[in-house]
Amino acid sequence: MLNAEDDKMNEQDSVKLLRECDAGIKMGVSSIDEVTSYAQSEKMKQKLCEFKTEHETLKGETETELFRAGAELKEPNAMAKSMSWVKTNMKLAMEGSDRTIANLMTDGCNMGIKSLYRYLNQYSGASEKSKDIAKRLIDLEQRMTDEMRGYL
Repeated sequence: MLNAEDDKMNEQDSVKLLRECDAGIKMGVSSIDEVTSYAQSEKMKQKLCEFKTEHETLKGETETELFRAGAELKEPNAMAKSMSWVKTNMKLAMEGSDRTIANLMTDGCNMGIKSLYRYLNQYSGASEKSKDIAKRLIDLEQRMTDEMRGYL
């Protein structure tokens, strides 16, 4: 039987996990937005748009859960976002190809997957709903990586 202190810890872990998911989703959407205009093939543009839509759907669920908990949203780390922007724009300026986009997207997804697994372990007391959102985000990132491999 959980006591009030355990409930509070579980809620804190849930909020922390959801905040990390929220920040990761925002980072993913931002990255997709940055590269889409460089896509050469219609198929690549379509895939990027589909994955952006899926990220935004998951973002809505994540933010709903955070609002229910009375928690604030989390923005991506400013330094990480800036470094990502510089790397993306430098690589695309040198070679704006579908291969470059796929390379950037798979790198980003792999970092996201690694971080999400770390947060799932770190916030093990999170609710099943919070863990489910994190696992669905991991699945989305994995599917995106799989789709992008065909362009490498």
